[in-house]
Amino acid sequence: MEQTFMKEKKILPLVLSMSLPMVISMAVNSLYNIVDSYFVAKLSEDAMTALALVFPVQNLINAIAIGFAIGINAGVAFYLGAGDKKRADKAASQGTLLNFLHGAVLMAAAIAVMPLFLKMFSSDKDVISLALVYSNRAFLFSTVITLGLSFEKIFQSVGMMKVSMFAMMCGFVVNIVLDPLMIFGFGVLPAMGIAGAAYATGIGQSITLLVYLLVYFLKGIPVKIERKSMRPEREVAARLYSVGISASLTLALPSLLISVLNGILAGFSEKYVLVLGVYYKLQTFIYLTANGIIQGIRPLMGYNYGAGEHGRVRSIFRTSLALTASVMLAGTLLSWIMPERLIGLFTENKETIAIGVAALHGISLGFPVSAVSVTCSGALEGLGKGTPALCISLLRYTVIMIPAAFVFSRFAGADGVWAAFCFTEFVTAACSYVIYRKAVRAAGKGD
Repeated sequence: MEQTFMKEKKILPLVLSMSLPMVISMAVNSLYNIVDSYFVAKLSEDAMTALALVFPVQNLINAIAIGFAIGINAGVAFYLGAGDKKRADKAASQGTLLNFLHGAVLMAAAIAVMPLFLKMFSSDKDVISLALVYSNRAFLFSTVITLGLSFEKIFQSVGMMKVSMFAMMCGFVVNIVLDPLMIFGFGVLPAMGIAGAAYATGIGQSITLLVYLLVYFLKGIPVKIERKSMRPEREVAARLYSVGISASLTLALPSLLISVLNGILAGFSEKYVLVLGVYYKLQTFIYLTANGIIQGIRPLMGYNYGAGEHGRVRSIFRTSLALTASVMLAGTLLSWIMPERLIGLFTENKETIAIGVAALHGISLGFPVSAVSVTCSGALEGLGKGTPALCISLLRYTVIMIPAAFVFSRFAGADGVWAAFCFTEFVTAACSYVIYRKAVRAAGKGD
């Protein structure tokens, strides 16, 4: 199977053909948390608050796994573009092994720290108990998650986007069927409550991994994952970690941000903490859809960069920016047209819904402009330039956002936190474009 289409096909059809399956995949992936939350919300608000408190740690595990898998993606695509099949195999093999080890360490660490972590944000024993029941079961599937994500990025790096889409959809269908059955019980299957939600999600993720393995062994892909290629090689490992560490930190920063914001909002009311958790469930659907476009262009950027097709790299960036901005604008419109219905998916409390509507209105104004920072960061990762991509994320999630949320909340209460989101997106967008231009010019690519 040849990947030369990545440097021969017209830009817009190429970006769409690579991105649309990933848009669907990312939308499906985001539904995991939304579906869990929808059914768990039927149990109680305490159960929903428990999910909101566990979410930052879940996001951290996913961030590390996805981030390193992005490093695998960029490495495989670059070596294939440069015509170095041997090192492409090594990038895939070493990356898969390393990410499996990451998953084992994360599982043990997350289960160990959760009791202390939860006590930092809630004194409600019932909420903490529910959160531990969910997290201790969900984290058992950490190695399944890291392996599945490694295969996902490897398949994407060789242009097999439809396989990723199919694998994710299989896992999601299993999850959505099992969620109500395992949470509320059915026939001889006992009602497991919030524990059932964790098991249903883990089983769905296992099915996704199984699909990747079946396709790999039965059909094959352009790169091989083999024991002899797993022996560490400095150049390959350096490329994997240079992008992987930066991407992991980029994806982990929202967990830090959510934890800090939970601390600020808890000073006003736990309802604000719940609303923040609900918002992140909803925005995940919007941003992961936009990130589906970014997932599609990463191998295109890496392959064309490796092949020396610098003009195509610029065209791919501009096309993806326009597509991402369109997705984010749609998110803003939905947040203003039907906010009550969106928040109402997770709670029936009228006061909580009112708080959620105000949050969506304030935050969503920054959605369209955030396309600039999202696209610049993703494009830089595709080019193997992890450090400038990390700088963009640091601005967006810590350097600007956290001080703004703290200061604005002193003047406008919890509403000031929602305003800080929008303020941050505008400032970060301007900085992001400057960082992107400087990074590509430093490499002699221009823009």
